[in-house]
Amino acid sequence: MRLSPEQVEIIRHITRELAGPEAKIWLFGSRLDDTAKGGDVDLMLELNTPAENPALLSAQLSAKISRAFSGRKVDVLISAPNLLRLPIHDIAFEEGQLL
Repeated sequence: MRLSPEQVEIIRHITRELAGPEAKIWLFGSRLDDTAKGGDVDLMLELNTPAENPALLSAQLSAKISRAFSGRKVDVLISAPNLLRLPIHDIAFEEGQLL
């Protein structure tokens, strides 16, 4: 995984702050490949309760983590009981790593 322990803790902290202590955050995509270079940070936020405003939550999480990572592009996908589950969610769960 191409995130430092400090970066992982920043992601966890911001996730708890914005989505609550029960939220889980998964890293997936190119950042899991230790041989790759660069790339954005692909995250999936997993919620056990319905997301009231998923677009806003995704944007806030992405922006706050991006600022903490000196402007690195951060994409946030949300999985919640009230949201449509797409094939990208399956990929994130199957290939991703829980932070």
